Amino acid sequence: MSRNEKGTLVRPDPLPASASRPVVTPLSPAVVYASDTPDMLDAQYDGDLSGYTYSREGHPNADVVAARVDEMEGAPHLGVITSSGMAAVTAVLLGLTQAGDHVIGGNTLYGRSLRMMNEDLPRLGIATSLVDPGDVEAVRAAIRPETRLIMVEVVSNPTLRVADILGIAALAREAGVLLVIDNTFTTPASFRAFDHGADIVIHSLTKLLSGHSDVMLGYVAAKDPEINDRLRVFSVTAGTTGSPFDCWLAERGMLSFGLRFDRAQATAARLADHLAGLKGVKRVIYPGRHDHPDHARAEALLKGRYCNMVSFEIDGDRAAANALARGAQGLSFAPTLGDVGTTISHPLSSSHRALSAPEQAALGMTEGFFRVSVGLEDADALCAVFSDAVAAACGA
Repeated sequence: MSRNEKGTLVRPDPLPASASRPVVTPLSPAVVYASDTPDMLDAQYDGDLSGYTYSREGHPNADVVAARVDEMEGAPHLGVITSSGMAAVTAVLLGLTQAGDHVIGGNTLYGRSLRMMNEDLPRLGIATSLVDPGDVEAVRAAIRPETRLIMVEVVSNPTLRVADILGIAALAREAGVLLVIDNTFTTPASFRAFDHGADIVIHSLTKLLSGHSDVMLGYVAAKDPEINDRLRVFSVTAGTTGSPFDCWLAERGMLSFGLRFDRAQATAARLADHLAGLKGVKRVIYPGRHDHPDHARAEALLKGRYCNMVSFEIDGDRAAANALARGAQGLSFAPTLGDVGTTISHPLSSSHRALSAPEQAALGMTEGFFRVSVGLEDADALCAVFSDAVAAACGA
């Protein structure tokens, strides 16, 4: 311990060295890191030495989580951990474009991504076009000389439509524009986006990868090292770095990801078939079902791993929707997905509430439309809960 003639210094030397190491990644909440000299600090910023300076610029827990997702996705460079999935989307849309540019988005993107494209980018002089990601010719028709990127989800939120990723990837290469894939729903367990032509991959780590509804984080990584650096610099400048504690929790959740994914998707397939047989259910949307409009494409892309999400629509108005939410005893009605417990969400009152009525209608959003994120419950018990919930809605 360092001492001087006036007593113990406020900041003593680091903890004693140990011949052993912790089994669990330590939580490192430090905001600032000390270097020995200005030369050492220069060497760190120049990349000649590895190390940390200020936690907004990176910290150990973020790098541990990024490395885990990098391995899952096959990312060639250390990804960027952001404070949310939308922070990762923002890093791409604002960090890589400028006034006069044009971007193309799938018209089935997550509601806040759609809002950013409809309202925020045009306000900044960045033109946008929204197209059906299942129609490559529609995407082709939208490309302009000033188009910089195309952003799509593999499986859309919450309509569960499947994009023609292979066709769009070939088109993006032909046109010389970046292909950005939001792989949150499918996760690398179903689909490795870099292997299928993505230039940039986005995740909301808040969802299935972390899996416990106690983390708010995002991830973005680019194949090109220069673009990857631009994403990192923008995130550092915007101050969207994820917190050490959230990263520490996310790593814990990711340790069980494979087991959770397999269990949840098996139950999701069972629930989808069960819902399809219930009186009062107008339609069930699940990529693994043969009646899904994109089933053949889903089968080719996802190889039978269709994820844990099921959407369905009931007959009825808001009163019926309220009755279904109340009738789903023991399940959380919450605007999230990927928890260990099953959650039910209602897009019109949550993720897609910011869209206009015509935009909602174009996506098939009605008062009776629900999205289910299947968790780890017993499949028989979960089906019984939904039988009761649908029956309550029918009686509303």
